[in-house]
Amino acid sequence: MTDASPEEASIAAAPWLREGGLQKLLAALNEDGEEARIAGGAVRNALLGQAVSDIDIATTTLPDETIRRAQGAGFKAVPTGYEHGTITVVAKGKAYEVTTLRADVETFGRRARVVFGRDWKADAERRDFTINALYAEADGRVIDLVGGLPDLQSRTLRFIGVAEERIREDYLRILRFFRFFAWYGCGRPDAEGLKACARLKDGLANLSAERVWNELKKLFSAPDPSRALLWMRQTGVLAAVLPEGDKWGIDAIHGLVRAERDLGWEVDPLLRLAAILPPDAERAAALARRLRFSRAEAEALTGWAEAPAPSPALEEAEFERLLYRAGGDGIERRLKLALAAARAQAAQNNDALMAAAGYQRLLDILGRWQRPVFPLRGKDLLAHGLAPGEAMGATLNRLEEAWIASGFKLGREELLNILDEERR
Repeated sequence: MTDASPEEASIAAAPWLREGGLQKLLAALNEDGEEARIAGGAVRNALLGQAVSDIDIATTTLPDETIRRAQGAGFKAVPTGYEHGTITVVAKGKAYEVTTLRADVETFGRRARVVFGRDWKADAERRDFTINALYAEADGRVIDLVGGLPDLQSRTLRFIGVAEERIREDYLRILRFFRFFAWYGCGRPDAEGLKACARLKDGLANLSAERVWNELKKLFSAPDPSRALLWMRQTGVLAAVLPEGDKWGIDAIHGLVRAERDLGWEVDPLLRLAAILPPDAERAAALARRLRFSRAEAEALTGWAEAPAPSPALEEAEFERLLYRAGGDGIERRLKLALAAARAQAAQNNDALMAAAGYQRLLDILGRWQRPVFPLRGKDLLAHGLAPGEAMGATLNRLEEAWIASGFKLGREELLNILDEERR
């Protein structure tokens, strides 16, 4: 972000702002005395030079008028949140959420009773953080009504108005405070915001599991969530939402983030979560149930917890047998965490340096490993005269063990020859 004064701040250079569909939609909404502006995250990210995925528009037009104008401009309008003033407009293949200016009358956690209005400052003041309440005109000129620009300049995450009041409107804002700090903050978080989060953390128990996990995933996806997690621990918020890792600690996160950067690993929110949990399969499964993980997420976390922890000195043949029996995904996460921890200690500890080299060697093997296919099936044993049943299953398992012990080299005929010799 440049050091431009609030009067000069602009996102005119953002390429998405010049798109024909967006400009045509803004022009339609700005006719006859009405006003429409880009709002929130798109403005924030454009000022920071970061990617923009969703573009939201705030407007003085009422929902029915928004629909009429959008359709008049040749666009599709879908009343996705009509009662809250939100219309999704699809313009030239891109979706924009267009929301009428609002003011809260009453709040009920995630829900609120709102009235529509024309007061831009009142609309800004109902949002959560100053950096999320910026607007931009169609020409890119930025409008700041709550002090968001200086906070963005200093990377300060600050609640709008009284922090406790904003949190009581929706306790999810506690997690959003730390999530946005992880993505956009630096230094120490706003003191009043921290105190409010600490005082009101018990309200997190009223949130749905899905909302909590969605916020945590976004936090764990930040470039470096370590400072946010530290402050979550200091305020007691981390123990409130992730009691499973309370006594384990978050120290491993620092080394993991460094390893990701140095080694080019993709950010994996589940790996970062695993870094602050004990490798306990029962506890991991309970956490997955509590936070309503998807099936794939639950299997990934429990797979990591159940996976054996390979020794860095393991021989390649033995490691491949381990991979065949245990599967690669859980072991890969085990190895990455072990490698990150060893690298963090390697500068002061020669044993850790050697271990890091060993873990990297195993990861390299895993990277090129392809699971071999056992060449026998039950039908082969049937054709060889064995009767179906438990005895056949035991024989098949015994032959598979012989195949594994051979380094996966025995072929179908060789395995059947072993069977013939056993039956003589």
